[in-house]
Amino acid sequence: MPLPLTAPRRPCYPSRVSTARRTHGFRESVIRGMSRLAREHRSINLAQGFPNFAAPALLKEAAARAIRDDINQYAITWGAGALREAIARKYERWYGLRADPEREITVTCGATEAMISSLLALVNPGDEVIVFEPFYENYGPDTILADARPVYVPLEPGEPLDLERLAAAFSPRTRAIIVNTPSNPSGRVLTRAELGAIAELCIRYDALAVTDEIYEHIRFEGEHVPIATLPGMRERTVTISGASKTFSVTGWRIGWIVAPAALTDAIRKVHDFLTVGAPAPLQEAIAVGLDELDASFYAGLTAMYLGKRDLLHAALLDAGFRCRAPEGAYYILADFTALAAAAGGAARDDTAFAEWLSREVGVTPVPGSSFYREGGGRSMVRFVFCKTEDILSEAARRLRGLRDVAARTEPREGRPALESGLQR
Repeated sequence: MPLPLTAPRRPCYPSRVSTARRTHGFRESVIRGMSRLAREHRSINLAQGFPNFAAPALLKEAAARAIRDDINQYAITWGAGALREAIARKYERWYGLRADPEREITVTCGATEAMISSLLALVNPGDEVIVFEPFYENYGPDTILADARPVYVPLEPGEPLDLERLAAAFSPRTRAIIVNTPSNPSGRVLTRAELGAIAELCIRYDALAVTDEIYEHIRFEGEHVPIATLPGMRERTVTISGASKTFSVTGWRIGWIVAPAALTDAIRKVHDFLTVGAPAPLQEAIAVGLDELDASFYAGLTAMYLGKRDLLHAALLDAGFRCRAPEGAYYILADFTALAAAAGGAARDDTAFAEWLSREVGVTPVPGSSFYREGGGRSMVRFVFCKTEDILSEAARRLRGLRDVAARTEPREGRPALESGLQR
């Protein structure tokens, strides 16, 4: 007998709403979450790595000109010809590395997309990918999204790479190693000898090197050696970089990949279906920057960031943090153990401390555990120094009172945060 028209209809919902298992092994970006917290508390954002100063005028004018010239539709999926050719010229000029712009260079939506496109294209389910720890927070999730297993090797600030532990991490299941130099967040610039050891292991185990070289021009010690230039590595290296950090245009999302043609073919297929392509007029502007900004620009970039590094590093030491000055990139990973008395109950872990520092002191870092496996980095936070000197000086002023407070405050679990007496 048919149901009457007025009878309530049962919703056809599934009995259990579930999500893909691959998303269960990682969380939303903590870095971007801390930026939101900084806005909420009107705190100085030393969490997310974006400059608060202007990009080079040359680039802005070139972008505006490209828009006025109606370069506003899709570029070729793997990148505008002018940019790919400029990238090829840049790698040959700087590193003696020749790349075919038609078959070996792919332009992506930032280095972030370059990394996930590369891993999805080149790593199979069940493969292992070696990741240095502490690591940029994307590397673990990218490996998991590729249905591979990350294998971690320590690379702490100021410490040499443990070559024995690295060798032990390689196995017949190793498909790739992610090499980030200069490194975020450790600040290490890997030496030619360390890179040579990585290269020897890649060759021995027939593994790929997937390199994140986005900070290649922000170095204070050592040289930048693309691992692709070492013997036997050109055919097994995926070199990733981009414009975001060098040209202070993190919002433009222009990155690139240099890889052998056979690897590039697979990467381009994944890139095409992930994002189609990067913004067309901005690609034209980056091509102009790569061709026309000379060595003096890069020397000035290093000098500028060296001053900022020294300012923030001195301020953190003065405040009572324990940290090393980075060899490259623009981050400082700092241990806050000595400040437990000042923070009271907020010092119980890195997340609580970072939130307390943002709320009560007015300076927002990133919890250190974002860069370690489960349980690591709990006594650390990361600060950026890609800010103008007035912002860094104000952050230093706000942090200065921490040591005095720590000295006169008895550590007691759960003491109120406002008891610190810090002045904003």
